[in-house]
Amino acid sequence: MPRAALSHAQVEDFRDALCAKAMELFAEHGYEGVTMRALATGLGCSPMTPYRYFENKAAIFDAVASLAAQLFADALEASIEGVHEPDARLRALARAYAGFALEQRPAYRIMFELDRGERPPRKEDLRSWHVMYRAVEEAVDAGVLEGDPELLAHLLWSGMHGIVALHLAGKLQLGRGVEELVEAFVERELGATRPELRSRRTH
Repeated sequence: MPRAALSHAQVEDFRDALCAKAMELFAEHGYEGVTMRALATGLGCSPMTPYRYFENKAAIFDAVASLAAQLFADALEASIEGVHEPDARLRALARAYAGFALEQRPAYRIMFELDRGERPPRKEDLRSWHVMYRAVEEAVDAGVLEGDPELLAHLLWSGMHGIVALHLAGKLQLGRGVEELVEAFVERELGATRPELRSRRTH
């Protein structure tokens, strides 16, 4: 008897469950450490079932990496919704960046440790970058920051990543925590200790 066709909702539900389990396994074991059989076991289905939804493991990883980037971009966008002051937007973005890395470690690890980027940037990657770039550009236009917006956005991105990467690696054990460093880093970027910018803001 032929297998009954799945509804669109059933297909999407299983794909979502598969990607969620795959994200967990890839983050824990790395790309090479995950097999289709292990994934099927984690889902409680037959070893051949995942092949009904994805061609192979590489296709699953690609879907998972896209999902991780989408979740990251969503978090950054949500953090500045309704926030209008340029300096407040930068603070909100920095906190959201760190918060995402701490709360969704599997997604963050897949984005920055496992996804090697041997391809054009994903549209989701570009979305998160544009959120940061626009926030920095607005801060420059408002006189809150000075310099090349693209360079400053790269510095913000790399600085935030450095802080959270050290934390996730268990290396921040010298008396300063990730939250404190995030706040201090953003204040430095905003020029909190630069007299000429402090003067500009009060006039």
